[in-house]
Amino acid sequence: MFLKKSCQVAALLLCFWALNTGYSHKYFAEKVTALLGEDAVLPCSFEFPNGVPVPYIIQWHKKGIKIPIYIWYAGYPPHIGEGYDGRVSLTGQASLNLTNLQEHDQGTYTCIVNFFDRSPDQKRNGSLVHLFVHGVIVVLSAPPHFSIKPSDVVYVNIGEKLALLCAAGGTPDPDITWYMDNVPLNAGPNIKLNRGSLEIFKVQESHIGDYMCGARNSEGSIVANTKVIVAGPAVITVPPRNLTKLEGDKAELICEAKALPANLTHRWLLNDKDISQLTWLVTRTVVRTEGNLFINPTSAEDSGLYTCEVFNGIGTPDRASAYLSVEYPARVTYSPTIQYLPLGLSGIIRCYVKANPPFLHIKWSKDNRPFDPKSHHGMFSLNNGSLQIERVVHEHQGWYVCTPYNAYGTTGKSNKMEVLVRDPPIFTIKPKELYQRRVNSKVTVPCHGTGQPKPDIFWRRTDGKQVSRDRAIQNNGNLTIRTLKKEDHGRYECVLQNDIATLVTSTLLIVEGTTPHAPTNVTVVTSAFSASLSWLPAYDGNYPQSYVIWYRLMEEAESPWRTIRVDPDEASTFTIYNLQPNSEYEFRVLSRNTLGDGMFSPTVRGRTTPWDFLGGVYPTDAYGATYIPTVQKPSGPKPSPPRNLTVQETENGLLISWLPPLNQKVPVAFYYVEYRTQSKPWKRWGPIKHTTSYLAKGLAPGHYNFRVYAYSIMSVGQASSEVSLTLAAEGYEVTKSRAITAGVVGGILFFIAAIVLSVCAVKICNKRKRRKAEKAYMMVTCPVAEARNGGHSHGGSPSPIKNIGPSSRPKGGVPGLVSKSSLYQYGLSLWTNL
Repeated sequence: MFLKKSCQVAALLLCFWALNTGYSHKYFAEKVTALLGEDAVLPCSFEFPNGVPVPYIIQWHKKGIKIPIYIWYAGYPPHIGEGYDGRVSLTGQASLNLTNLQEHDQGTYTCIVNFFDRSPDQKRNGSLVHLFVHGVIVVLSAPPHFSIKPSDVVYVNIGEKLALLCAAGGTPDPDITWYMDNVPLNAGPNIKLNRGSLEIFKVQESHIGDYMCGARNSEGSIVANTKVIVAGPAVITVPPRNLTKLEGDKAELICEAKALPANLTHRWLLNDKDISQLTWLVTRTVVRTEGNLFINPTSAEDSGLYTCEVFNGIGTPDRASAYLSVEYPARVTYSPTIQYLPLGLSGIIRCYVKANPPFLHIKWSKDNRPFDPKSHHGMFSLNNGSLQIERVVHEHQGWYVCTPYNAYGTTGKSNKMEVLVRDPPIFTIKPKELYQRRVNSKVTVPCHGTGQPKPDIFWRRTDGKQVSRDRAIQNNGNLTIRTLKKEDHGRYECVLQNDIATLVTSTLLIVEGTTPHAPTNVTVVTSAFSASLSWLPAYDGNYPQSYVIWYRLMEEAESPWRTIRVDPDEASTFTIYNLQPNSEYEFRVLSRNTLGDGMFSPTVRGRTTPWDFLGGVYPTDAYGATYIPTVQKPSGPKPSPPRNLTVQETENGLLISWLPPLNQKVPVAFYYVEYRTQSKPWKRWGPIKHTTSYLAKGLAPGHYNFRVYAYSIMSVGQASSEVSLTLAAEGYEVTKSRAITAGVVGGILFFIAAIVLSVCAVKICNKRKRRKAEKAYMMVTCPVAEARNGGHSHGGSPSPIKNIGPSSRPKGGVPGLVSKSSLYQYGLSLWTNL
């Protein structure tokens, strides 16, 4: 308690000294005090020129240190000065949050905000802050503890650079010593010791062994061990070599490799296809323990490029290839019974030959006699063994036989092949070069031809797709397509074919008024943090079209597709940023026009290049600037802030909802929801993926502020606008619900009571009116009855009837009296009027 009081007195004295001594600076100096080991916020605020946001950079300086201790610029990782790693960050607009305060943190700090569009002579925004760290007189002690430890096993190659990181904390600061095989290491020409880390610039055989990092102070000591091993990706030491074998012999392709760890896996491929998938080959092959491929017996089909691939789980597989040539005598693989030649045109008499080594010559016979093509004008041999005739005449007709030879001889001659000379087919009507039709309309494309024998005429698409079966009709060479659809767009070929020759002509069918077609020829070029795509636009449906790029990370299981719109619309190249280095992505391009989305391009894959954070060329972002590699994951362009943040009370808790950023050029990976009460530090919920809402439960009563941050893969954007809400005491929701229910029920009961009272009031009023009418009626009828009886009732005097008009008097009656029927009508009218 006494020590605590002393600290407080010392703090008051320091504050009094700071307030009275002042500081000579053009900024007003603010005072911030904090205890040793706690956190402090050094305030700094600024205003944009004319209230318009412009690019700016924030620098925090500490008096006595030449280089700024903290530099921040949007889109890039911050620069953090030596001794402040992990302890400084920005909070609020430009304030500096300094954690785990130490004795040397006490001093004068300056915040400077520079705007890029302002001349140097204009006044800069910023602030000047004096930081006083109280409790410096208290001496704490603690045993050492590691903040950074080297890996248990490190694989290196001879000649490479080796870096072993080791850092420890404690009170007093511990001393760090490196040992190799229990012998202390000292700095030298090839070894550098820097703040506890060990660097060997060029690893030699003598550097392989067991290393130990030891940290010691007066309170104790700790050690961390690591083993340095010459290892890495598997390396092929004896690659396969080109091999030539005679068909039927045995063949062995060598592939020896070494690696550490030595869990090698060998895989053999023939022409880039795994031999385990080639059923005609796998039954004759064996992969030996050392990795060699053994084939017994060899066959002519076994010739090709064999690739050995080795892998031990580190790095990328190592590959080496060699060509296996299986030789055999020349042979005829196929002998057609009849071959046709077109009269007057160029023709070919085919001899289907296969040979390894290649055939040297081919002997021909015609009509059972030796035939030398060289002695006939306009006839010569082709490289594949067939005979080319420049202009066919009837004399070329006959029976032909071919026999191929190579260095190993021949396996025999072909069968007799009859060659017939016929008139070739010709087009009599060709389709036009172009047909343009609206969607849902009809098109008929003519195509006719003649020949002997009569040629077949059929239509096909040049892209290999099927001509529509349910809407397309081919009749006598004409192609008719009803109710044209988008997929009918393309180039069509009319084929005129018989045994003599095959003729082809083409036409282009354009279907207008559709969504655009899929882009083609999509290519991707990657760097460490970006991918540049290019493509060829397809038909736009006769409307201006734009593009959306879809991409996703392959390493993540069921990774969702992300989208980004290409700007400007007519562009056919685009670069995506904020990608992870050394990662494989899938890309595809979607076209769209005013009618809607078109079709996806074929999916292409691309792997971003690795990034060495200890050296190499710095990567470039979308703005042409470079990343400063001071953190393990550099940041890039920031996503825009979320929109329309709302907070609503529900029975289950507070429902916090928002809309994604309006600008989607930088895709959002996830969100964080932050909240706080009054001036307390912000707390957060998240990360929140694949949704734009969060249900908060269990919040205590009080006044809260909420905001939402959008994060890309490697950066954080600006916060949304803040929303405030006051939570009442516990049970507020239940009380409120009950009050609403009671109000509704009370309103209904009041309405029913009002109806009942209204009905009762009407009945009472009607009853009173009836009584009044009856009384008036009695006042009229009683005197008449008494007059008729010649006297008065109960000794009362007769009451004359007044206000009865002359029309009521009977003709010839007694003056002043009315008849019985008149009295009855008068009373009835009174009752009715009620």
